[in-house]
Amino acid sequence: MAAGAATMRGVVPAIGRRSLWTGTPEIYFSKAIDNSRLVKLEDPRRNREMKQFGTALACLFLLVFTYAWQHFKAIEYGYQIESEKREIAGLTEMNHALRLEDASLRDPERIDVLARRMGLVPPEPGQVIRMDATSADGQGPVMASNAPVMVVAGQ
Repeated sequence: MAAGAATMRGVVPAIGRRSLWTGTPEIYFSKAIDNSRLVKLEDPRRNREMKQFGTALACLFLLVFTYAWQHFKAIEYGYQIESEKREIAGLTEMNHALRLEDASLRDPERIDVLARRMGLVPPEPGQVIRMDATSADGQGPVMASNAPVMVVAGQ
């Protein structure tokens, strides 16, 4: 058993064919030690150091976690802003197309051609009454208005 546990130190590699032995052999023996009856004593200084280390580690974790959270939120907000910009550009383009379509549908020549196809004729003089113009004598047509109502108390 001693031969299996023995190790040799201090052997210098052979130079050429000669081997040189320097030092003495060191022999180690294993011994089983029973520590089951030992009682570990609490070290208040070690406990305080571990609490300080744990608190410092928790603070560091919170700082790193907060930084990472802010970083990923900034990236997420950047993606949302780009998405909204694309949506605004699409809606602006659609608005422009709808305004062009509205202008083409309001074209008086187009309306006149469609009216003649349906059999409509231009109005006769006197058939059209303009509501925004008033006559000089004040007897022209009047648009509806919201005049205050006068309440008379009953007797």
